[in-house]
Amino acid sequence: MSDARTLRARAEDQAAPLPPLLAKAEQLAGAVLMGEHGRRRAGLGADFWQYRPMQQGDSLRNVDWRRSARGDTQFVREHEWQIAQTVMLWVDGSASMRFGSSDAVPQKLDRARLLALAVSILLDRGGERVGLLGDGPPPRKGRAQLMRLAQAFTREDEADYGLPEIGGMIAHGRAIMLSDFMGDLEPVQSALTTAADKGVHGVLVQVLDPSEEAFPFQGRTRFQSIGGSVSHETLKADALRPRYLERLAARKAALNDLARVTGWQYHCHHTDDSAQSALLWLWRALDGGGAV
Repeated sequence: MSDARTLRARAEDQAAPLPPLLAKAEQLAGAVLMGEHGRRRAGLGADFWQYRPMQQGDSLRNVDWRRSARGDTQFVREHEWQIAQTVMLWVDGSASMRFGSSDAVPQKLDRARLLALAVSILLDRGGERVGLLGDGPPPRKGRAQLMRLAQAFTREDEADYGLPEIGGMIAHGRAIMLSDFMGDLEPVQSALTTAADKGVHGVLVQVLDPSEEAFPFQGRTRFQSIGGSVSHETLKADALRPRYLERLAARKAALNDLARVTGWQYHCHHTDDSAQSALLWLWRALDGGGAV
């Protein structure tokens, strides 16, 4: 009985953030929609694109029984417009994202979750399917899917820095990755190279705390990663500032260049800036509206 109570308590703890997060995301999405005239989308063509294995949530009426009869796997026919209307997301849930320099700004993870869910709401209202890269919910539409996404966004990773997920990436679809991208860049390069090979275009949103941009530290300071695996103490933190800012600028430039050469777009967002401005940029970037 105690195990059941423990399980229920854990479930309630997991579910508690969902209604406020969803309500806040819907409010944010609504504010953006009020200023926009909707997405410019291609017509719903019927050209056959590819077969793919049936996934959880697919309707039996979409199964191609003639193709499926050749083996033990059921296949679904996908049309070109369905591929174009599929967006996959990755939200970095690692320890580094749980940083907030003060009570005046949200944690990076909270802002990333809000932006991801708000853009999912916008995409769903535009008739597009949204899912999560990795082992998250496959792409679907509807209110139930938004709840699945919100639930998935509550998961956290104990690793210090996140590794981009590429599982479930759909050829010729689109993708969004939100992270501070403070870890090793090689996995990011590998993920975007794989995406480019599959004809996937998307957006990198780097979410940073204002203190990570300004480096306001002075005197004796101990720096430690949220996960605790990295620690450094110095007597003159201000002496590190020029070198830190130089490396941060190089990191941002590398992400921007990587996005450019793979057909993606890059944007850096600070948690003390307006979430609405970041969402509007993201929305226009997905729309091909020349966001900068």
